[in-house]
Amino acid sequence: MLEKAMLNFALLGAGWVLWLLALLSLVCIGIGLERVIYLLTASSPRAAFERAVGDYLGGGEREALASAMAEMPGLEAKVVRAGLLARLPAAAEAAMSGTLLFEKLKMERGLILVGTVASTAAFIGLFGTVLGIIQAFHDLSLESDEAAKAVMAGISEALVSTAVALMVAIPAVVLYNFLTRWIKSQVGRIESLAGLIVARLRAEGG
Repeated sequence: MLEKAMLNFALLGAGWVLWLLALLSLVCIGIGLERVIYLLTASSPRAAFERAVGDYLGGGEREALASAMAEMPGLEAKVVRAGLLARLPAAAEAAMSGTLLFEKLKMERGLILVGTVASTAAFIGLFGTVLGIIQAFHDLSLESDEAAKAVMAGISEALVSTAVALMVAIPAVVLYNFLTRWIKSQVGRIESLAGLIVARLRAEGG
């Protein structure tokens, strides 16, 4: 009973696998575009942010930095604001670290799906190839005049499944690496500036 059910499932062929791969590809493209837009719009104006922080690190007033951050949009300004609201350097460090972690989780939203597609698309394509070959050999067992042609057509469809899977997996890997590298670079820059701000706060005695 189970064997017959599995055989009937296998005889569905690789067509549905191709549709699944196409859907996963569209999902990855959608996530990639949404993440790029989010990362571009969620960032503070880089020049203005670094100028304000640089002025403070160069001997400026804490109130001036707080005022500049209050008027500036973006996650970098949000992280610094969280630190400046704390009175003690240790509290400021914890506040900036916690805020940055929260913002990082928001930046990474959806990347797990892209990474999963990147690592599994080839296996999905291989599964489709196996199903196509099973179907082809089943057609051959019918011993009809069209059996040979059916086998060749089935094998061709099966190999197309593998090719499409690679076309989905490779861009997904590139997209995943690009976005994770972008986020890592942004987080590292904020962590560096936050560390300098905490050092200045310690020098001021809080």
